Amino acid sequence: MRPETERLPATAEGIARAAEVLANGSLVAFPTETVYGLGADARQGDAVAAIYEAKGRPSFNPLIVHVADIKSAQTYVEWSAQADALARLFWPGPLTLVLPLREGHGLSSLVTAGLSTVGLRVPAHPAAQAMLAHFDGPVAAPSANLSGRISPTTADHVLAGLDGRIAAVLDDGACAVGVESTIIGFDNMQAVLLRAGGVAAEEIEAVLGTSLALPEAGSITAPGQMSSHYAPSGAVRLNATKARAGEHMLGFGAVDGTLNLSASGDLAEAAANLFGHLHLLDALGGPIAVAPVPMRGLGVAINDRLNRAAAPRT
Repeated sequence: MRPETERLPATAEGIARAAEVLANGSLVAFPTETVYGLGADARQGDAVAAIYEAKGRPSFNPLIVHVADIKSAQTYVEWSAQADALARLFWPGPLTLVLPLREGHGLSSLVTAGLSTVGLRVPAHPAAQAMLAHFDGPVAAPSANLSGRISPTTADHVLAGLDGRIAAVLDDGACAVGVESTIIGFDNMQAVLLRAGGVAAEEIEAVLGTSLALPEAGSITAPGQMSSHYAPSGAVRLNATKARAGEHMLGFGAVDGTLNLSASGDLAEAAANLFGHLHLLDALGGPIAVAPVPMRGLGVAINDRLNRAAAPRT
């Protein structure tokens, strides 16, 4: 039997407890002005992997990272004049900016899904702001619901799907906006509307003095989209039980190798390690052989990413 999820009031004590749960690597659902988010320390790979596990039908789509203010955001990304103009007008608020990662950013590779960019947001909800200030770190948070279900705008909605799957929910009533944030990316100097949301496109265009572009069909540039950036430089061979001459072996469970996704066969650990291990093996040069990973739970998402990495290059 799963333990019951702790319902925390949006008091000083409840907010402090939520920050403590995050620091311990567990999951906290919390209110924002858009929907309730399912938060984890964005620097802890195991904690981020637990988001996918709790939501079910996991994917490795990138996640939005919630931060306390502009100064915090600038520690993780390469800032720009356009980003600054939008942030100063719409933050805190329902706007996510997708920007290039700064070297040494410290975020888990599961948050960025192997991309060179990350989506950042400063939420306007007072409880979210207080929790972020108390936690003093980046919080990765998709919507706090089972995958494919209606987004949650109350703590009761969260518990209807995730009770027993997450450590706590910070309850501060209904969300004010009720739709997810607008997502803006940048293609060189051109702002791109990646997702419509709580800030109207017209408002953004008025600030930038130019029309927003739309993403290319099939392009993957924002949270919730799949990426083609996972392929290492060398070839990838799947379902291998041992390395061939010249290959580097990525093991799983009893099938060991140069690196092992999880010697104990833990799929959450394997998910947390996947991108980092692929980067390390790719840096060694040459092809990579990968041990079989079960097609269940997080293994479905792991195999999806591995199949894309192994696909013929176009």
